[in-house]
Amino acid sequence: MTERVNNFPPLPKFMRIKPCFYQNIEEEIPAPHQQLVRRVYTLWMMYSGTLSINVISCIAWWAGGGGAINFGYSLLWLLLFSPCSYTCWYRPLYKAFRADSSFNFMAFFFMFFLQCVLSLIQTIGIPGWGTCGWMATVLFFSTNVGSAIVMLISALLFTVVTALMALVLIRVHRLYRGGGGSLSRAQEEWSTGLWKSAPVNQAGFNAVSQTAQGPSLPQYPAAVPSYPDNSQW
Repeated sequence: MTERVNNFPPLPKFMRIKPCFYQNIEEEIPAPHQQLVRRVYTLWMMYSGTLSINVISCIAWWAGGGGAINFGYSLLWLLLFSPCSYTCWYRPLYKAFRADSSFNFMAFFFMFFLQCVLSLIQTIGIPGWGTCGWMATVLFFSTNVGSAIVMLISALLFTVVTALMALVLIRVHRLYRGGGGSLSRAQEEWSTGLWKSAPVNQAGFNAVSQTAQGPSLPQYPAAVPSYPDNSQW
């Protein structure tokens, strides 16, 4: 296996900070699932973009007479949730499809469900929480219409992103269950330690069931998921 140099996030070469992950959907993800992984990646970018626009909306909120605390929280959410959402739910999904890892699928389901709940709260937009959701926007129309219109853009984007996240969660769960995935399989990966080496995880399972045939060396990326695709995405 040739050495893979980390390429994400793409950073200028003059910076001392180097990329933390290697990402190549065409090379590592099986062809039937590349479109889904790309769309989940696009969804992550949409969510990060929504958080960025939310910062601008909170500035308009502040300029129209709202509290400065909303701007501070919005900036914190952007700096915190953009990288955390990539590492906590996109990367587990990427690794799950890359090597048919039930453990990573379970990690994705758990973290992405929490992400959906968080996005729903951001869509509601409780005043003072740093998100220009529906509640904060509608209430501010009586104070400053111009600022409220800017805030409305964030409310609409949060709504779209939350709806897409719910669809992705349902889609991936159906795909995983349709391929025979289960919690017991994820527990088996955890107990045997196979989750630590995702590219060779399927080879490890084969070695347990075919001990009499002797060990074999897995060739990456031979271990790929075989989940059926029975519906259009």
